[in-house]
Amino acid sequence: MKPPVINSPLLNNLKTLNAANINEFREKGHTLIHEVVTREEVAIYRPIIVNAAERYNTEKRNLQDRDTYGKAFLQIMNLWRVDAEVKQFVMAKRFAKIAAELLGVENVRIYHDQALFKEAGGGPTPWHQDQYYWPIDTHNTVTMWMPLMDIDINMGMLTFASGSFTKGAVFDFEISDESESLFDKYVADNQFDITRAEVMAAGDATWHRGFTIHKAPGNYSDTMREVMTIIYVADGARVSAPKNQWQHNDLEKWLMNKPVGELIDSELNPAVL
Repeated sequence: MKPPVINSPLLNNLKTLNAANINEFREKGHTLIHEVVTREEVAIYRPIIVNAAERYNTEKRNLQDRDTYGKAFLQIMNLWRVDAEVKQFVMAKRFAKIAAELLGVENVRIYHDQALFKEAGGGPTPWHQDQYYWPIDTHNTVTMWMPLMDIDINMGMLTFASGSFTKGAVFDFEISDESESLFDKYVADNQFDITRAEVMAAGDATWHRGFTIHKAPGNYSDTMREVMTIIYVADGARVSAPKNQWQHNDLEKWLMNKPVGELIDSELNPAVL
């Protein structure tokens, strides 16, 4: 079988990072970097990612029939494994170099990608910490969150509790109404600054650590909010003993059941640089 013809541009030219972004990320646990991808590049990749997400989306329930998590977004994962052009996007050295510089490491590996599409009328994403779900032995993890379209605060803008990553794992709860109320009190009690962008252009990206507490309001517009994310882990990280059922699931799904203590280097977790 012939390999697929790929006409989308390589994204391997590197972007010089502003020192302010690096400092902000290391102090607050998140930063916004503008024009990680140009408008011309987004115009090419957006339909590729949207088409792949539509093909592999398994959520068929009506919005009103879902729980809080289900109403928050459509979540389609590891598209790089099933679509060659999405793979080219996810494996972009431009993104991986930014991730590595923010973390202060030589190289990063893919944990997984996920398209996060918040439907018109979609509900809020409650406060949570991503790394609650990950059996990983390092805090050196980062998620790139990139809208494929111009968005504003009415569409579900990612919102951060600045500095919250320093506490590590806070609660033993998955995303839920219960976690929202507990995190809300925790964020208020610790007086974390709550920050978010008013607008993001297509191709801008926020970057946040795995333990940074964050949420997103509902999508009050009449348009689907299309976001593509990539989660990176520092090269050299190892598998940690799962602390909850979600981490057991992730060990099987994203780390190919590698034994505890072994390097995270399965075929699902390639080094990018």
